[in-house]
Amino acid sequence: MIKKRIAIIGTNGLPGKYGGWDQLLNHLTANLNKQYEITVYTSKFNAVPGLKEYNNSKLRVLPLKANGLQSIFYDGLSMFEGSFKNDILLILGTSGCIFLPIIRLINKNIILNPDGAEWKRGKWNYFIKLFLKFSEYLGIKFSKFIISDNLIIQKHILDKYNKHSYLIEYGGDQVIKKKLSLLTSKKYSIELKRYAFKVCRIEPENNIDLILNAFIKVDLKLILIGNWNNSNYGIKLKNDYQKFTNLILLDPIYEQEILDELRSNCGIYIHGHTVGGTNPSLVEAMSLGLCCVVYDVDYNRVTTEDKAIYFKNENELINIIKKFEINQLDLLSIENDLFQIARSKYRWDLIISKYNEVFKSI
Repeated sequence: MIKKRIAIIGTNGLPGKYGGWDQLLNHLTANLNKQYEITVYTSKFNAVPGLKEYNNSKLRVLPLKANGLQSIFYDGLSMFEGSFKNDILLILGTSGCIFLPIIRLINKNIILNPDGAEWKRGKWNYFIKLFLKFSEYLGIKFSKFIISDNLIIQKHILDKYNKHSYLIEYGGDQVIKKKLSLLTSKKYSIELKRYAFKVCRIEPENNIDLILNAFIKVDLKLILIGNWNNSNYGIKLKNDYQKFTNLILLDPIYEQEILDELRSNCGIYIHGHTVGGTNPSLVEAMSLGLCCVVYDVDYNRVTTEDKAIYFKNENELINIIKKFEINQLDLLSIENDLFQIARSKYRWDLIISKYNEVFKSI
């Protein structure tokens, strides 16, 4: 039996690290490589020199960056080549969707996961936002199937484009709960369940400045891991706030065991995202059974089914932290509710089976 050939386009590629797309790639290729012949388009800037396969999937390395302005041409080249060599194109993100009217003439089997509303991100100027809106429009219009990762995105696509989309979120159960070691405890001067934790991209729409401002007004320690050096915004924040002794600002940690240890032993997990859909770092925190303190927007409400603790501004976050410090939060109830949601909805076996159903429908 001849296997369907699938090209996965629009990411940094494999090997994946710890971002949402990375985990999706890891699990799709690890679990579906026997059923399909998979090619993952990979940026040279992410690739391991000489590596041609990963998870029994082919790597097609292109000499362009998967982010910024080059991402448009990286995605476009991937689509053009992939459309001739594969039966199905799975496109993650909308950066290169301006090419889809042409690509559709070559290969009609296009599946698009547009991710969140990329054009809402604060880092983009007016013209880039306009381009991203147009790119989203073309992506939705010219794709055969659409995948939404959140009910709010699914509703947006239906209301704005009158198009059905499959609801497929992200998994979070790859994370492992690890005991806090004495070495780690001493290194960061932290105690079990007596510190806050956050991991994210350092971008304005993740409310980094709001969160840091709140924590300098309380005693609780915060470990915040992110790509501080990737933007002037991140560099300035790190320079301004690293002098505060209760703030531990760390660069990205790609060793999953270390990340899991720091994350799984915190008392509260802080989630400040305002843009996007079902955020992978949030479902990972839920999968660890953490008490999640979450910025109050509809995406996050849907993800957590109204079972988390929510804040809308700095003062509300400060009040939550103070209640935590004097043991006035019902942590066990919140942790259990969020863990049960994650166990029923955000498992990778469930997510991969849903993608497989879409692939089989073509």
